[in-house]
Amino acid sequence: MEEKTIIPIQDMIYEIRGQKVMLDSDLAKLYEIRTKNLNKAVKRNKERFPEFFMFQLAEEEFNSLRFQTGTSNERKGGRRYLPYVFTEHGVLMLSSVLNSKKAVEINIEIMRTFVQLRRYVISQSGTSEQIAELRKLLLLYIDKNDKRVNDIVIALNNLIEQPKPAKKIGFGVN
Repeated sequence: MEEKTIIPIQDMIYEIRGQKVMLDSDLAKLYEIRTKNLNKAVKRNKERFPEFFMFQLAEEEFNSLRFQTGTSNERKGGRRYLPYVFTEHGVLMLSSVLNSKKAVEINIEIMRTFVQLRRYVISQSGTSEQIAELRKLLLLYIDKNDKRVNDIVIALNNLIEQPKPAKKIGFGVN
């Protein structure tokens, strides 16, 4: 019987530009392919990866990330280009371009990890000030993303505001 090793996916999720992302090299390790091959598959399907799904790190972002994680400078001997990072939606899109059983299995685990992170954040009780700050951040994020984020902001606004008295409807209302 094959023993499964636990992959610390949550340790591979970083916050860059205010988004939770994963490095192309970490994803390639998980999918058991070369980073070069992962990036080739993405480039062949560029229309599936808008900037809010995937973006390339700037030099200072890459250096900061290397400093935080304590990794050596891969670019001297290994990497020729700055790494790409994938948001949760970008990781999900990867399963459609990396058509393998391993890619599907790993994507399911990654999505579970993102969901667990989201649940943790939601479970933390916050003050009105913290919710208001979160709302501001989400408003900045809305400019680049879809209607679902706007729905979240509306829900947060409803949490902050006092409940409004319900209007009575029907006959005999004064």
